[in-house]
Amino acid sequence: MNWKFWSRKPKPNKKKKSATREWVDAIVFAVIAATLIRTFFIEAYVIPTPSMERSLLVGDFLFVSKVNYGPRIPMTPIAFPFAHHTMPLINTKAYWDGLELPYYRLPGLSDVKKGDVVVFNYPMDADSPLYRPVDKRENFIKRCQGTPGDTLSVVNAQVYVNGKAMPNPPGEQIDYNIATTGIEVNPQVFDELHISNYEGNPNPTMTTEAAKILKGYSNVKSLAPRIAPRGMADLQSPVYPTNPNHPVGMMLNGRQPDFKWNVDNYGPIIIPKKGWTVKLDSMTFPLYVRAIKVYENNKVTVNGNDIFINGKKTDSYTFKLNYYWMMGDNRHDSDDSRYWGFVPEDHIVGKALFIWMSWDDNASFFSKIRWSRLFNGIH
Repeated sequence: MNWKFWSRKPKPNKKKKSATREWVDAIVFAVIAATLIRTFFIEAYVIPTPSMERSLLVGDFLFVSKVNYGPRIPMTPIAFPFAHHTMPLINTKAYWDGLELPYYRLPGLSDVKKGDVVVFNYPMDADSPLYRPVDKRENFIKRCQGTPGDTLSVVNAQVYVNGKAMPNPPGEQIDYNIATTGIEVNPQVFDELHISNYEGNPNPTMTTEAAKILKGYSNVKSLAPRIAPRGMADLQSPVYPTNPNHPVGMMLNGRQPDFKWNVDNYGPIIIPKKGWTVKLDSMTFPLYVRAIKVYENNKVTVNGNDIFINGKKTDSYTFKLNYYWMMGDNRHDSDDSRYWGFVPEDHIVGKALFIWMSWDDNASFFSKIRWSRLFNGIH
């Protein structure tokens, strides 16, 4: 019996790939692999502003997990690899918004929890002049202070959720009023305590721990947190939704409610939850109209005291998305929910895990790397 039919037939000699073709194949594979990893697993970010100090410092490089909350399927799939929303150097759009997919998120390990440090897309990029798609809006990082359905308020700079005081992050800092006996504090003391904005400023920024130490110096006459009084609106920095220049304020045509809120005394405010129905009146409509119109894509008009959603007169609305309240740990130097409101669930990018590099631009050459911060977890 002839068993030769089992043997493989000899294949004609394949033409060997050129070195250029091999390099192209390798680059294409690397780009696809890196894109999949960044989209569905983990991505690197850098802290550009002091809004999270002293928990996170400018120049901290982070790894952010997409798995914890579930990876978000790209809503603007046609985009240049590794560019977020703008092409470097030429400053043009790095994406094509002619194709936008609906929001969908794969299952994750957990929901967003109060106290988590979260990366999300900046909701205000939905407005003029940018009009960016959700997943191409600027990346922000803040701490989640309120989750869907929570009632949140800020009383004398302390956050309360559902009537209970929230734990304060160890790195949280605010501005203080300082008075000396006439003998100024040595700048080296401020540096050692990591106190910022102290040069010629009677309101330096520091943590509670730093304040306790500084208060013990003999030339410090008094030191107290600089808290905006309760029941007094801040006219220089109006908060959400009372700022007439905010898109919500423009929707209300100057009919903002007189909440008299400020960054240190704010609320109470209920954070929308998917399926929650809110009664719309003169007090609630200003709080939720942006979510209804911008984030949930409804046509909203007001005629006198009547509210119309998608052409139908109504006095209530049922939310389609969950929302979150985000605040920076540097409470007096943070552009956060107190100024622009809620963060919708489709804006959530991922959870900050740990610092893999920390670089101090202001330090001397041999001290640029903050070695003590490397591979620290983020809490």
